[in-house]
Amino acid sequence: MSLLLFLPEIGISIMIFHMSVRSNPILRKTNLAVWRAWKSWRLNLHSSTVCASSGAGPGPLDRSEELSPEKPPHTPVMLKEVLQYLDIQQGQVLYIQNLGGLMIMPAMERPEAASSVVLDMTFGGGGHTKAILSMVPEVTVLAVDRDPTAISLAEQLAKEHSGHVKPLLGRFSELEVLLSNMNIKPGSIDAVLLDAGCSSMQMDMAERGFCISKDGPLDMRMDGERYPDMPCAADVVNTLDQQALASILTAYGEERHAWKIASAIVEARRVNPITRTQQLASVVAGSFPPSVIYARKDRLHRPAHVATKTFQALRIFVNDELNELHAGLRAARATLRPGGRLCIITFHSLEDRLVKRFLRGDDLSNLDQYHFSPRKQGNSRKEKKDSESVYWLPLRRKVIIPEKDDVSENPRGRSAKLRAALRR
Repeated sequence: MSLLLFLPEIGISIMIFHMSVRSNPILRKTNLAVWRAWKSWRLNLHSSTVCASSGAGPGPLDRSEELSPEKPPHTPVMLKEVLQYLDIQQGQVLYIQNLGGLMIMPAMERPEAASSVVLDMTFGGGGHTKAILSMVPEVTVLAVDRDPTAISLAEQLAKEHSGHVKPLLGRFSELEVLLSNMNIKPGSIDAVLLDAGCSSMQMDMAERGFCISKDGPLDMRMDGERYPDMPCAADVVNTLDQQALASILTAYGEERHAWKIASAIVEARRVNPITRTQQLASVVAGSFPPSVIYARKDRLHRPAHVATKTFQALRIFVNDELNELHAGLRAARATLRPGGRLCIITFHSLEDRLVKRFLRGDDLSNLDQYHFSPRKQGNSRKEKKDSESVYWLPLRRKVIIPEKDDVSENPRGRSAKLRAALRR
């Protein structure tokens, strides 16, 4: 019997905007069923999850000593472009809201004038932050990440740059509270960098369960053990029914063979629970003829495993990444001062589509009716004018992609897209 028949129904949150197939009535019904199961599951599941019993251990190892700030664990994506569009200066100008309108105060006249304030919303291995500190030594960087391992690196970097790095552990949706606790007022940040998706550091640690090529527990939780009761990827593949799994793979992985893969997962788990990354990769590969296992190509035309999109879909679903990205964009809008700059790096079409429409000013408030399928393009000048945001002025109309030399040096950044905007 399907798990969905046994889980109690609870209220449906409007946060389900991230299901990219919402325009299809049949899949919309499926997505609501997935959300009911997921929300109920998260409320009722405790430490006896499949992930905890699969050999995942007490959580990710503390690799802070091995992954030291002196030797970043990955190459920052589009570093030159990020520094160019953030354009961080020592003497920023602060715009503050007064009762009579906008009052402009030169940076040299305010107490914190000695340093511009930059919000790095995804610290990761610290590559971008280190470059910012190198370029503008007096800058103050608020280093945010939901991963405790990344924050341990930020804490080490903070010791080397006393007073200039402020580590903050939390998700995008927790930023308002985190910044308030530090007395950071809305509209007071000079620049914001948001590097979405999974970090190379997480991919390289087999025990985190993100990578197909490295065997480890099927975990994928970016928060590590911050929330012990949070379901992991193993819980998803071993508990949800075939329809729910297929919907997740379609929505978050844009996987054309979602039903076939979901069927293979359900059949395999009847024999043994799927608890390891390479075990899942083998199950997915087993649903295809041997000749097509590496028939897919990445953007460098290299063979890509057929389970790549499955892993992406599970990771996004487990970490609620698109909802968190939307929360991060709203936080950036609230914290940036007028004239402040925002740079956002995305790595797949779901993220980039959301960012593009947010910066364009699309109404994302009614999320229950919104989906991220390609929108019909308006032809009239009026439609293009109406689509401009009252909050953002694009620094470049076209999306920015890595140069060939950068891709050769850092192949993981091949799918990256950078969008940059000025806060009005």
